[in-house]
Amino acid sequence: MAKSLTVGHIDLSFHKASCLEVEKVLKRHGFEVQRRAAPHEDMFELLKNDEIDLLVSAWLPASHDLYLRPIADKVTKLTVLYEPYCIWGVPDYVSELEVRSVDDLKKPASLDRMDKLIQGINPGAGISRFSEKMIDSYGLRQFGYRFNAGSEADCFDRFEQFYAAQRWLVIPLWHPQYLHNRYKIRALEEPQGLLGGSDQATLVVRNAAKDKIGHSALKALSAMYLGNAKVSALDDQLQRANA
Repeated sequence: MAKSLTVGHIDLSFHKASCLEVEKVLKRHGFEVQRRAAPHEDMFELLKNDEIDLLVSAWLPASHDLYLRPIADKVTKLTVLYEPYCIWGVPDYVSELEVRSVDDLKKPASLDRMDKLIQGINPGAGISRFSEKMIDSYGLRQFGYRFNAGSEADCFDRFEQFYAAQRWLVIPLWHPQYLHNRYKIRALEEPQGLLGGSDQATLVVRNAAKDKIGHSALKALSAMYLGNAKVSALDDQLQRANA
């Protein structure tokens, strides 16, 4: 009988895409894989409560360290799968001469054309926490801008609708993500450095599960690397398959 492992990922599509690649390695080593998905904080609670064996993945240090730090002694970091980073992005048709940085959102050209709603994903995501802070730190609220947390569909579908109509908007996004595989999205300069810089998407294993996983599988997992471009492409494939 094949041994069973439970693998968890944050409930966003690109996390699932990278999780499926990890599952392929585990299955080649004879494991049956049970997959669990949950929002950001909830997934780290599952890891804390020994309900998953591996987490694909923790973005460290900026986005998820506050969730992983309390249980750092219970886990081992196996490998960095890709190097994610957050952006405030605009579609490629938004003039770079008029809107180059976050500060430019307060200029007349932006105020005339830019939609003032900055629609995000769930509130536990790093990009959501960063974006809430940016609204105030850049003084955008007084110009009518507001951040709203929501679902993936709220954020991504809205971007595609605006893009089709060539309307101006800011999307709080990150690399890797499937929209980058379909559209040219330009990152705004962000001089205050509130978006956290580049993280490391780290495959994490529960220490108590390492013996069950075994040396051979752990060695294979430790050698894994995907990269941002591949994860964006895998995410796009997953989206199209589920359309």
